[in-house]
Amino acid sequence: MKYHAGSYDIVVVGGGHAGCEASLAAARMGCKTLMLTLTLDAIAMMPCNPSIGGTGKGHLVKEIDALGGEMGKNIDKSFIQSKMLNTAKGPAVHSLRAQADKMKYQMEMKKTIENEENLDLIQGEVIDLVVEDNLVKGVMVRTGAIYYSKAVILATGVYLKSKIFIGEVNYESGPNGLFPAMFLSEKLKNLGCDLRRFKTGTPARIHADTVDYSKMTIQPGDEEIVPFSFMNDEIKKEQYDCWLTRTTGETLRIIKENLHRSAFYRGDMEGVGPRYCPSIEDKVVRFEDKPTHQLFIEPEGLDTKEMYVQGMSTSLPEEVQIQMLHSVVGLESAKLMRPAYAIEYDCINPTQLKPSLEIKHIENLFSAGQFNGTSGYEEAAAQGIMAGINAVLKIQGKEPFILDRSEAYIGVIIDDLVTKGTNEPYRMMTSRAEYRLVLRQDNSDLRLTEKSYSVGLATKERYEKVMDKKEKVEAEMERLKKATVSPDVANPFLEKIDSTLLKAGISLYELLKRPEVSYEDIKKIENKIESQLPKYVEKQCEIVIKYEGYIEKQLRQIDQFKKLENKKIPEEIDFNKIDGLRLEARQKLTDIRPLSVGQASRISGVSPADISVLLVYLEQRRRQKGGEA
Repeated sequence: MKYHAGSYDIVVVGGGHAGCEASLAAARMGCKTLMLTLTLDAIAMMPCNPSIGGTGKGHLVKEIDALGGEMGKNIDKSFIQSKMLNTAKGPAVHSLRAQADKMKYQMEMKKTIENEENLDLIQGEVIDLVVEDNLVKGVMVRTGAIYYSKAVILATGVYLKSKIFIGEVNYESGPNGLFPAMFLSEKLKNLGCDLRRFKTGTPARIHADTVDYSKMTIQPGDEEIVPFSFMNDEIKKEQYDCWLTRTTGETLRIIKENLHRSAFYRGDMEGVGPRYCPSIEDKVVRFEDKPTHQLFIEPEGLDTKEMYVQGMSTSLPEEVQIQMLHSVVGLESAKLMRPAYAIEYDCINPTQLKPSLEIKHIENLFSAGQFNGTSGYEEAAAQGIMAGINAVLKIQGKEPFILDRSEAYIGVIIDDLVTKGTNEPYRMMTSRAEYRLVLRQDNSDLRLTEKSYSVGLATKERYEKVMDKKEKVEAEMERLKKATVSPDVANPFLEKIDSTLLKAGISLYELLKRPEVSYEDIKKIENKIESQLPKYVEKQCEIVIKYEGYIEKQLRQIDQFKKLENKKIPEEIDFNKIDGLRLEARQKLTDIRPLSVGQASRISGVSPADISVLLVYLEQRRRQKGGEA
């Protein structure tokens, strides 16, 4: 029996990483919010790798935190190892990664959600949407309960009609043996949503006591821990090791002899998998010349013996997986606790979304996370917080909160999805961001917190903290420009680090531009062993000064980018009536409905010639309207 179970401002469908950020953002912005999830035991579950961050992904987590999200704070509470990646390269690609205690991560996030004002948490499977005249008005769960709302956010992850594959065996299931959501897909198709099948997978878990670590290379965490959350100045805690090992010729032989039993190579799966996170059998086929592949053995938490075998995702049969594991250096006696599997699921074609993540043809229905065709916890959470913010702004009658490609990695991922779409699970990488020297993880708070505070999400405490950082950085930059040092004082230090000796006095600002001179060297030259400035202020000054020329060049590129982004395309324009546009361009522009000429220029199938035609048309239209845009 159907019954009216309650009314809310926002209903969020799903309790994964996207659902958590969407729900918390909506509630913290003052909306009465409901999170519905298949099971309360899977809130913020990490069904695959036991980590947060990594190359490109770490940037997303720092940006989520800068906006006032929870992921950064939560991993700071629950990590067991922290490491900054790519430190041998420039600061643009430095990316923080932390191993998590998976169960603690879940428990801490669930606790946060349960204690959040304005947020209710209920277990239930959403099987239908209440939609009238293309306006969403609520959801219905399997028990018959109907929850009415002003907006709905779909954050269904990999659960829609999900199916597990292990060799010749396949069955309907969500990740980790949880129930799938079998009914919502058809309802969404009936509402005109274009769905497709994607797939992902996870490696086996093995028992820690059956691993021979003496044959492996230890992978410790960093001595100096850099927090994910800008609200934490420093963290000190005991860290736990990971381990590096490799496959052998025997591993390759086992895989090659059993390729025909892989679910993917058997043709049992119709879904498309992530190119940048291939299965071990994909690696063997694609990189046939490689005699060995590295694997990382990572603890899943402090209160479990499960170890994650990173790099060995597979859909081969269970007995073959055991043979493979036993062929790896140090895993000769490893005991399998959970087999690896591939999982296939329904997701939406993201070109159906506006940049606000609202579905174009169903008003007030938003979507986020893996349902939008992405992979990864961090990509999901980034979309979740943006969907939460924009759902609130929409029902408040305010303009959407859009971050463009020059403002955030979050802007890059959303622009890529809604403008270009994706034919495989989308993964964030630093190479996707053309302005990455400006979009560093260390300045995420300086870029985004003030924007978030203005829309009502970032707290006053967070805003004041970033304003204090901004003032301290600006003051220190000015001081370094004015402070000079003589050759007599500087040269003894410069000689020690093989830096060219001074012949005349120089400002500390200019001295710090030298690649071999660090801020720590400047402190020694000034005889300031104990600095009064926080480490993050010193680091910010050092990066900005050293890369000043490159940053200025990128800022000029951003100015050019902004010119096209600021040329808005009116919603009512009929692209089919613009003479000179090619047929493909008309079709793509009509389908995507870009908000600006800049966005139109990034649509596959729209050529520079089409953009020229569009610019001429918009200028003629402006003149006809008497100079109005």
